[in-house]
Amino acid sequence: MNRGEPDPSLPPHRALALESLVPSLRLMVGLVIAALIIAGLYFGRTILVPLVLAFLLSFVLAPLVDRLRRLRVPDVAAVLAVVLATLLVLGAGATLVANEARALSAELPSYQSTIRGKLRNLRKQMRAPGMFDGAKRTLDIVQREVDAATPATPAAVQKVQVLPPPVSPAQQAMAALGSVSGPLADAALVLVFVVFILLDRVDLRDRLLRLWGRDLHRATDAMDEAGGRITRYLTMQLLVNATYGIPLAAGLWFIGVPGALLWGVLAAVMRFVPYVGPLISSAFPVALAFAVDPGWSLVLWTIGLIAVLELISNNVVEPWLYGASTGLSVMSLIVSATFWTALWGPVGLVMSTPLTVCLLVVGRYLPQLAFLDVLLGSQPALDGPTRVYQRLLAGDADEAIELSAQQIDAAQGGVREFYAGTGLSVLRMAVGDHARAATPHHRLRVVEGMDELLDELAEQYPPPPAIAAARPGVACIGGKWEVDQLAARMLAHALQLQGCPAQAHSRGAQHEAGPALDGAQVVCLAWLAPDPAAVSASARHLCRRVKRRWPHVQVVLALLNGTEGLPDEGVLGQFGADAVVTSFEETLLCITRIQGASASNHYENAPVPEGDAARVAALHASGALHSDALAALCQGAAQRAADIFDVPTAMISLVDAGTQHVRCVHGVHGGGAMPRALSLCGHVVAGGGPLVVPDLARDARFAGNPLLRERALRFYAGVPLRDGEGHVLGTLCLMDAEPRSFDEREARLLQAMADDLMASWRGERAPGQGGTDAPPPSATVGQPVPQ
Repeated sequence: MNRGEPDPSLPPHRALALESLVPSLRLMVGLVIAALIIAGLYFGRTILVPLVLAFLLSFVLAPLVDRLRRLRVPDVAAVLAVVLATLLVLGAGATLVANEARALSAELPSYQSTIRGKLRNLRKQMRAPGMFDGAKRTLDIVQREVDAATPATPAAVQKVQVLPPPVSPAQQAMAALGSVSGPLADAALVLVFVVFILLDRVDLRDRLLRLWGRDLHRATDAMDEAGGRITRYLTMQLLVNATYGIPLAAGLWFIGVPGALLWGVLAAVMRFVPYVGPLISSAFPVALAFAVDPGWSLVLWTIGLIAVLELISNNVVEPWLYGASTGLSVMSLIVSATFWTALWGPVGLVMSTPLTVCLLVVGRYLPQLAFLDVLLGSQPALDGPTRVYQRLLAGDADEAIELSAQQIDAAQGGVREFYAGTGLSVLRMAVGDHARAATPHHRLRVVEGMDELLDELAEQYPPPPAIAAARPGVACIGGKWEVDQLAARMLAHALQLQGCPAQAHSRGAQHEAGPALDGAQVVCLAWLAPDPAAVSASARHLCRRVKRRWPHVQVVLALLNGTEGLPDEGVLGQFGADAVVTSFEETLLCITRIQGASASNHYENAPVPEGDAARVAALHASGALHSDALAALCQGAAQRAADIFDVPTAMISLVDAGTQHVRCVHGVHGGGAMPRALSLCGHVVAGGGPLVVPDLARDARFAGNPLLRERALRFYAGVPLRDGEGHVLGTLCLMDAEPRSFDEREARLLQAMADDLMASWRGERAPGQGGTDAPPPSATVGQPVPQ
């Protein structure tokens, strides 16, 4: 018996009852575990606060220790050197701040007369006649009448004050020592933790790997990514705070506010506290400017300086250092600040943002804690198709149409790409939920909402007038379900937009015998079924009926619910259809071919982007086309890429104005120079980012490319090669004669290898790993996290 399955010896009704209790038990166990964790965090704060602070500091100091280790410095010496240097810097800073605070405290009594004068002027202005004087006099009269009617109170009892005995100097010293002993002990504990964490990082890493399970690949990736991102975040946050505090101190000193260094350090430290920290740190210099200057100019200059620095830091410095990455949402920052403050007090408030960032990063890379990424992050919790499907389930067709319009505007392929991606995914989700979770109301909302959506798209994106007036040569028919008819409508509209007259007909086998099919050359039967293998009998029967009634037509059977569970190709050939396709793009390509269009209409030439002349000039100026050093590096890089990704061919090429020049190729599918218009690498150069085509034969952009068909290529993945100025000089690409998958993580790794190659050629160190950008945030970003 497998874990989670009911005991077969139990009666059926008891087994069902126990099975129904499983979700409630899981929820209860989860709540109990969460309560125990929170209680442990609260009652163990004496040890946990120094330990967590030590871990955060170790993330910042670890890169310095690693750099010393690379210089052959022993581990203990490297750790001690970094820790001592950090203590010296902190000690020097604390000494400067203490001296600044002492000097400022000595000057404060001299500002009392200025403060009294300003307050006296404010009081006079408040007492000046105003619009509310009449109301105030009325209230005063009422108050006097009430006081006169109130009986006199008896005399107050005389108070006796007991004075404490005088405190001796020794007692004062002991009290002062007791007040600082706690923070000093915590600081010493943090120092000890930091030293031993830096010394035993390898052992701690191995123990965490052992605790996380035996999947070393996933655990290693998770730890590397989490540690790297946390280190980059803390380093970037430190730089952001320093770029704010240093100009603030310099500006306050320039305009004449006393204690400028103190307020700059305070501002840099308090910016670790979200929202509240900058407000608190800015209040002190403004208040001091109010006390120092008899007029108001110094106050206004101070407020203006703080406002300008906030604008520059938030809109220039942070985007420059963090990049266009998403991170923590504003709501998660506020909730986390409240949570950690309630648990650990002011120290928890200071550490709330770094701790929440750590939880966010860990949640992104550990499947067991993925809910943390959903709760804390600002990235969309639902992808595009799921958002449209959810609004259809809610009966909100208007918002579903609005979301669809946004996705179409963002898609390069327009409506066709939307149908192939979002539209078909929505129908697949509806089919998957048909028997499992959907109620009749949900099914009706989805069908009616999709009808409205397709009507709106047909109105907003009409076909060319000549195509709309032409006699339809393609009939698209839904196989059985209502969603099949919706898929047929999407196919017909997409065919019309690409210049092929088509029409969607009523669904079901009982409707295909109409006279409208007499003039059709192609009949496309669209099918989405929960179990693709279960469509065999119905599809075979329908295909044969169509062929008997109209023997002249070509029947294309489109099984659009994916390839999993489909029969093998031998069984598919028994359906009686002229072609069996399994994707939206493949269906369009197959129908277009049957319609008799020339091969040149079945592929896209590589576009030439704006400013390509500057890129070509940079390519020729770099000497890369004739560099022997680059050729030697390329040969090793191509062989390594082919071995790492386990592909038969890896190629490195450079693309000029009209030709793709192959510098080296490892494998069997390479070749010499080729026209840029026919090359896939030309598309990478035009797009400026990775291009992955899992199956070239089923991609409408490349299926008819004569060069690719001649070389029998089916898979392509390419990334750009950039020079120091960001110009795309060429590509590093992988090719195979068989279709294969290639995920985003692998694309980032391939991009990192390309960056390493170009950095080695320039004699530089490669920057951070490249890759595709994260989706734009759906929530307000309160704290960005470096990619």
